[in-house]
Amino acid sequence: MKKEDKNISRRNFLKIFGAGTVATGLTLAGCKKSEESVIDDYKKQVEPPKGKMTFRTNPKTGDKVSLLGFGMMRLPDTGGKAIGRESDDPIDQEMVNRLVDYAIEHGVNYFDTSPAYCKGMSENSTGIALSRHPRNKYFVATKLSNFSEETWSREESIKMYRNSFKELRVDYIDYYLLHSVGQGGMERFSARYLDNGMLDFVLAERKAGRIKNLGFSYHGDIEVFDYLLSRHDECQWDFVQIELNYLDWEWADEINDRNTDAVYLYNELQKRGIPSVIMEPLLGGRLANVPQYLAKEMKQRDPEHSIASWAFRYAGSPEGVLTVLSGMTYMEHLKDNLLSYCPLKPVTEDEKKFLYHIAEELVGVETIPCNDCKYCMPCPYGVDIPGIFVHYNKCKNEGTLPRQVKDETYDKLRRDYLIGLDRAVPKLRQANHCIGCGRCEVHCPQNIRIPRELRKIDEYVEKLKQGTF
Repeated sequence: MKKEDKNISRRNFLKIFGAGTVATGLTLAGCKKSEESVIDDYKKQVEPPKGKMTFRTNPKTGDKVSLLGFGMMRLPDTGGKAIGRESDDPIDQEMVNRLVDYAIEHGVNYFDTSPAYCKGMSENSTGIALSRHPRNKYFVATKLSNFSEETWSREESIKMYRNSFKELRVDYIDYYLLHSVGQGGMERFSARYLDNGMLDFVLAERKAGRIKNLGFSYHGDIEVFDYLLSRHDECQWDFVQIELNYLDWEWADEINDRNTDAVYLYNELQKRGIPSVIMEPLLGGRLANVPQYLAKEMKQRDPEHSIASWAFRYAGSPEGVLTVLSGMTYMEHLKDNLLSYCPLKPVTEDEKKFLYHIAEELVGVETIPCNDCKYCMPCPYGVDIPGIFVHYNKCKNEGTLPRQVKDETYDKLRRDYLIGLDRAVPKLRQANHCIGCGRCEVHCPQNIRIPRELRKIDEYVEKLKQGTF
């Protein structure tokens, strides 16, 4: 949804923004300044109170759902990192159990997973952790994540659906989603859910009671979103998962050609009385790792809370929001998010204006809109796509990218960037190994033109190596 008073065109926005986000600083290798600034937010962290969680009521079922939902897509591994590109270590199940126990102890009862998360291991790990608790203590959400053409057949899709019950150790699923609809437009959506009869199948499964709430998560083409809402009388969607944060609220359609502002998505759901489940409240970590000058401004306004808490309070404030998902790898992240919602202090109108000011400032930061979701992985040629983007974005946000003007800091910044890149991404997985096949693009929820961005970074790195940039 565009506003007349926006003073920047789509073309200029894309030229300036290139777009972007950074993953949470604690999980990144490279520039120490960012990591230390994030850790500083937790040095004086207090214990979140018990019995203070804010709950929202699902108007369709009466479920009392915790406003903080636990996203099980960035689970810790035994090497102390988030499962994904950082290592091939197994999930640290003991740590996952501790996180889940602490979350439930403090009121969290919504846990969101997928067959695609954590290299296919998230559902199993989530099932192990949750099955140690009474079944009425939690709601589990999972998805029909039939992304690849090999899983589009009815047989393979049903196999994926039934395997979720096995992995999660349940005989019903509380919240089930058609995953990432909109990517690839109506043609791809039809192949995944209509032509194979899977939409009719999951509707029948809900009627049979094996699915308690049925919805979908939206990424990309607004035609698909509007189509599904046009079938609401028939499908009776129980909830819809959308991306919502203070940058996406008005600027999403400017960041990506096919994404739509959150204000439109949320209001369309509100018109139909459909609860919203929120993903990307931090925009993949970008809103927790804002440039230092903005972080200073936010800290001056609220010195007692983290930068991330602003985004969580914003995402949880609309009354139509059922729960806000956060992928939490570390106990510090969980505790900080609990402090935001135990209980929620809704953002005021004055605070909204302040956050929109921050959003407009972020528009001018030339980064790449990567949320580090890893849906583009694995690359058939071994390129670590999110790792390359994360390193670039991190240094861009910190102002440590070497500039074309060679001043007294150029040689140091040039050296730091190249060394940091080699530490973050092995040489054989860097951008110069991309052949431009484009297989990654269709899987990107942010609609990044991945080969193009990798080519630009490769050219930039080559110039740095030669000392010509």
